[in-house]
Amino acid sequence: MANAVPGAHSHVFLGASHARNERRTWLVIVLCTVMMFAEIVAGVVFGSIALVADGLHMSTHASALLLAALAYGYARRHANDERFSFGTGKLGDLAGFTSAIALAMIAVFIGYEAIRRLIWPVPIDFDEAIPIAALGLVVNVVSALLLSGGGHSHGHGHADHDHGHDQTHLLETEAGPLLLEIFEAGVPPRFRLTAPGEAPDAQGVAIETVRPGGARQSFTMVARGGYLESIEEIPEPHAFTARLSLGRGSQVYSVEFAEHEHAHGAAARDHNMRAAIVHVVADAGVSVLVIVGLLFGRFLGWAWMDAVVGLVGAVVIAAWSYTLVRDTAAILLDMNPDRDMAERMRAMIESDGDRLTDLHLWRLGPGHLGAIVSVATKRQRGPDYYRSLLGRFRSLSHLTVQVQQH
Repeated sequence: MANAVPGAHSHVFLGASHARNERRTWLVIVLCTVMMFAEIVAGVVFGSIALVADGLHMSTHASALLLAALAYGYARRHANDERFSFGTGKLGDLAGFTSAIALAMIAVFIGYEAIRRLIWPVPIDFDEAIPIAALGLVVNVVSALLLSGGGHSHGHGHADHDHGHDQTHLLETEAGPLLLEIFEAGVPPRFRLTAPGEAPDAQGVAIETVRPGGARQSFTMVARGGYLESIEEIPEPHAFTARLSLGRGSQVYSVEFAEHEHAHGAAARDHNMRAAIVHVVADAGVSVLVIVGLLFGRFLGWAWMDAVVGLVGAVVIAAWSYTLVRDTAAILLDMNPDRDMAERMRAMIESDGDRLTDLHLWRLGPGHLGAIVSVATKRQRGPDYYRSLLGRFRSLSHLTVQVQQH
């Protein structure tokens, strides 16, 4: 039996910062367009291919920014258009892919011109070209600062995998207030039980967890100097009912522990904004190289450095283009955006004896994932059970569950 989310549900899968990113993009477009014309005209007049290269690259990211802004606007206006089966959240990825292709073409052109200037040098007016290049760098830095507020991040460490936990509960018990928590700061996760005043007595204290499928586990508590701690580690996921007993014949106190996971890394990244920032940051790097090349030519007479810098700039642009094409193409082709999350979903479903027979996980938009799950079970469980089980994965914005009874 198969079932999607019951009732009407939204197909708006835009990023949380969509409107803000759109405004920032238009602001930077104006700034970059003015500087683009200044650099290209100055490069032609003063004979600097590196300056022309910087201006042309700025034209590419001005065009990319325009494409990004138009994509933001179109996605917003058509977010509720029923013609888009899964919304318009991936329009930004399409815009990022397109701008990356344009970036690659410009890299080839700049590389060709740089090689040509190495073979057939042209005179350069360094005194006029250097100030223009410096101004271009300032514009790039300002643009990067304006856009970086849109939520772009280069972090790919463990922090990307943090989960949201409801891990601490204050219980009013017959022995007074007690704080029950899951502690895992730098150590394997264990239960901790503390009291505001004197440490509780470990004698007779026990905790039993009951998971959604009915699996139970007991934990023995021991004194650890000011608090009680479970001897046993708590297995993932930390989503269960914890039943605290303070001794034989005492009342049992039940609390719910929930764990929520959000999209991270490629699944959460706004590739439309990322493409815009990549253009600006790459152009800032090229601007630095342009200034270095012009300074060498001006003070050491190495006019050939201008062409060499243009060639290095072309390589930098090509590298950024490759990265963007790779990442956005993966989204457009519906590749699994988060393999770790897929494995955690599998582990959660199969932890109680069921079997995950098929799983499709893809990105619908920044921070929004779609999933089709097929489960084989010997128990009388419907799609709603597994939908509730997977409720901790907050980034699953569109979930379809198929259950096969055996």
